[in-house]
Amino acid sequence: MNDASPHQRHVRHVLVLPDRDAAEEVAEALTERFGLAEEPQLVRDALAGEDDAEDAQWLVVVEDPDAVHDPEQLHDLAAEHEGWREAE
Repeated sequence: MNDASPHQRHVRHVLVLPDRDAAEEVAEALTERFGLAEEPQLVRDALAGEDDAEDAQWLVVVEDPDAVHDPEQLHDLAAEHEGWREAE
């Protein structure tokens, strides 16, 4: 039998930022504001069909195993840095 509550599910938030500097700033702000136990993961995401390094977005991946982080607050933080939260 599964010990997890049927209402509890692991959530992964993905914040999309325009460049590495913005992604690093958001990752730092996430750790400070939300008290994350685990540092967010930074991932470079080249846009489809683009080879130029300038045409890349950066993703900040936040694992939220207990689904406690407010998606709207995460979106607002990303928006402060010209980014957004990707809806799942």
